[in-house]
Amino acid sequence: MKLSRLLRHLLLPDWFVQRAFVRADLAAIGDAIAACEKLHRGELRFIVEGALPLPALWRDLPPRARGVELFAQQRVWDTEENTGILIYVQLVDRKVEILADRGIAARVPQAEWDAICRAMEACFRRGEWRQGALQAVTRAGELLARHFPAGAGNPNELPDQPLVI
Repeated sequence: MKLSRLLRHLLLPDWFVQRAFVRADLAAIGDAIAACEKLHRGELRFIVEGALPLPALWRDLPPRARGVELFAQQRVWDTEENTGILIYVQLVDRKVEILADRGIAARVPQAEWDAICRAMEACFRRGEWRQGALQAVTRAGELLARHFPAGAGNPNELPDQPLVI
């Protein structure tokens, strides 16, 4: 485990996440998710995490592995058509991961999701938190609409509002 990473996570003040994503930003992200989900059968879940919990730090868990944990904990996989998507933002490490359930992964290559992640990280480096998140939701929605267009029955199976942990 790198000492610098450990210290960054342990010393991060609680207000850091709220500075990056203010309440209005989180509401706008939730609204964007709700709007884009009307165009496809996918389900987006957006999670922002400040500092990692101590057990994850102790294991030196990379952001992708932490995203997998949250994908399971938040039951993103538990959609009727296996069309859940997790957009995971790890603020301290300044990394973004998008994890797709097997129904989506069979049709959309991971490289497409990775490109969205890198664009989002570029916005974050410029301090454009809201813009980066909204662009990612929009782009993910476009991919899902292309591969999983909305049908007659399109239930909302996951919460639209971002989760901040």
